[in-house]
Amino acid sequence: MIELYRCSVRSENQVLTVMNEVKGRKGKVVIVSGPSGVGKSTICKEVVKRLDNVYLSVSVTTRPKSENEVDGDDYWFISEQEFQERIDKRLLLEHAEVFGHLYGTPKDKVEEALQSGRTVILEIDVQGAKQAKVIFPDAIMIFILPPSAKVLAERIDHRGREDTEDAEERLDEAGTEIAAAWQYYKHMVINEDLQQAVSECVQIIESASSES
Repeated sequence: MIELYRCSVRSENQVLTVMNEVKGRKGKVVIVSGPSGVGKSTICKEVVKRLDNVYLSVSVTTRPKSENEVDGDDYWFISEQEFQERIDKRLLLEHAEVFGHLYGTPKDKVEEALQSGRTVILEIDVQGAKQAKVIFPDAIMIFILPPSAKVLAERIDHRGREDTEDAEERLDEAGTEIAAAWQYYKHMVINEDLQQAVSECVQIIESASSES
């Protein structure tokens, strides 16, 4: 996973700039990650339905849009040139290259939601999460696990978004990503039953919010 997940190295000044720009926020940040096909997008959308005053950030990506995806709902699909322009203008909170495509979190909507006191959910990969954690050290970190490698393989195959080679690559790297996640995530949720996994995520967020 280290070879496939690469992010540009930010200088200390760049990190401090972003931190200053989100200074004075009132809301909480929740970071949700997990291997491809584990169901984290579905979980995040269900969590938003169950909680009040929550904003689910929509990432930008250079990945091609699949038939079932909606621009602006699943992701904002943009060109590599547009993505680079956003990096240059410091319009992204974090960004990383994942399996040959770029992903990033738009900064403006996140800032607006936090300043209004909303809980912001960032559904991002492990490398992006490490960047975001520097900016939001008190972020709630949740990693979604599959019940087994066999189930994960079935889910990746079922969604039909990748060809056989890409699907095998994602599955092969999932174990490495899961191993790395234990170092950075406080909460691990197994998505064997969707509603149970959603309930666990809701409980984690509510408990963390009540402690603050």
